[in-house]
Amino acid sequence: MYDTIRTATLFAATVTTGLIAGLFFAFSCAVLPGLHAAGDRTFVSTMQHVNTAILNGWFALAFMGAPLLTVATAALHLRADVRAALPWLVAALALYGVALAVTFSLSVPLNNALASVGEASGLTGTELAAARALFEAPWTRWNLVRTLTTTAALGCLLRGLVLHGRLTGKGA
Repeated sequence: MYDTIRTATLFAATVTTGLIAGLFFAFSCAVLPGLHAAGDRTFVSTMQHVNTAILNGWFALAFMGAPLLTVATAALHLRADVRAALPWLVAALALYGVALAVTFSLSVPLNNALASVGEASGLTGTELAAARALFEAPWTRWNLVRTLTTTAALGCLLRGLVLHGRLTGKGA
């Protein structure tokens, strides 16, 4: 039973981390480049709507579930017979922690600043250009950091999953 709980928790941590890494990756390679080609009004309006829409239970479940599940699975791997996966789980948690720090200290304040300029439809061209200039480059740069750190965290969890499977006889 203990192995089943440990396996399920590690699997869930891996899946939720993968979902978040994929979200950040999609923004880095598709959403932001696509919006970069759009006009200021479209860019500002779209990002304002995205930043509102993403505040939902499904996103929160994956975004905060990933580190919580990683902590839980690390704790479950403290036993000596399965400890080989532990360094990978701790590394995953540290990497995801960087993404959390970037999100809460940089991305969210940028989102809030963009929201505070008011609805894009009521702004002048100069106001839209200024709002975009303050938001786009730093948000894009820090989203790339989140993409890289959550992807690296995913890789660490996958390595932990392989090691866990070898130690428990449930994998390669």
